Amino acid sequence: MYPFLDNLQHTETGNFFLIAGPCVIEDEESPFLIAEKLLTITQRLAIPFAFKASYRKANRSRIDSFTGIGDQAGLDILSAIRQRYGIPVVTDIHSEQEAATAAPYVDVLQIPAFLCRQTSLLEAAAKTGRCVNVKKGQFLSPEAMTHAVDKITYFGNRNIMLTERGTTFGYQDLVVDFRGIPVMQKNRVPVVVDITHSLQRPNQTSGVTGGNPEMIETIGRAAVAVGCDGIFMETHPNPAVAKSDGANMLRLDLAEDLLQTLKRIHQAATNR
Repeated sequence: MYPFLDNLQHTETGNFFLIAGPCVIEDEESPFLIAEKLLTITQRLAIPFAFKASYRKANRSRIDSFTGIGDQAGLDILSAIRQRYGIPVVTDIHSEQEAATAAPYVDVLQIPAFLCRQTSLLEAAAKTGRCVNVKKGQFLSPEAMTHAVDKITYFGNRNIMLTERGTTFGYQDLVVDFRGIPVMQKNRVPVVVDITHSLQRPNQTSGVTGGNPEMIETIGRAAVAVGCDGIFMETHPNPAVAKSDGANMLRLDLAEDLLQTLKRIHQAATNR
C-alpha cells in the first residue's frame, strides 16, 4: 500500500507508519543516534519507520536562523543513514533545482506547507519518480488538496502522500481539524498527521516559532483514533538546544512510550 516502505522489514499489516527525526541535520553524529534509537523502537513495536531530516532549511523568519551544515554534507548524511540502517529517508525541498539535487539521496521528497500550491515545484518533484509528500497549507481546506494530488499524477507520479499539519487560527496559533483525515483519504493516497508542527505557535515577534509540545500525545491519540495512515513527528535528544523548531519537538526519550500508546489506540480503533 505504501511503495516507499516496501523494502522495510519488521512491519505489521495494517499498522500506521512513522516518519520521524530531527528538524534539520545539525551535525555529523546526532542524526545517526536519532535514527538508530527510533529504528530500535519501531522494530520492537513492528511500526514501519522512515527517517526524516531537512538537509537545508529555507523557510526561516530571521536572517540569522540556522539553515544547515551545507547541502552536500547534509545529503551525504541522509544517504549514509539510508544505507546503514536500510530505512527510507525523507527530506523537504523548496525549489525545482532542489528536487533534482536531493532525489538521488532520499526516498521521499517533502513539499513544505507554504509551497503546496507551487505547480512547478510539484512537477519537478513528480518527475523524479520519488514518493512526494505534500504538507497541507495552513491556509487551505482539506478538500483543496485534491488539486495537489491531481498535479502530481498529471506529471506521471502516483506515489503520493498528504500530511495534515494544522490550520492557521488567528495570527499565532494552529488548530487541527481531524475531519480532514477522511476527506484527504478520498484521494486514495496515504494521509499522515504531523503531531509536532501542528502544535507550532508561528509569527512570534522574536522571529522564532513557539510551540506547545505538551499536547503532542493528545494530537497523536486523536489522529490514530480517527484512522490516519501515518504519524509524522520531529524529535531530538534535547529540544531545548535544537537549532531549529525545538519549541515543538518531542524529546527523544519520550518516543517509545508515545508510540506504545498510539499503537494500543490504533489496535483498539481498528478492532472496533
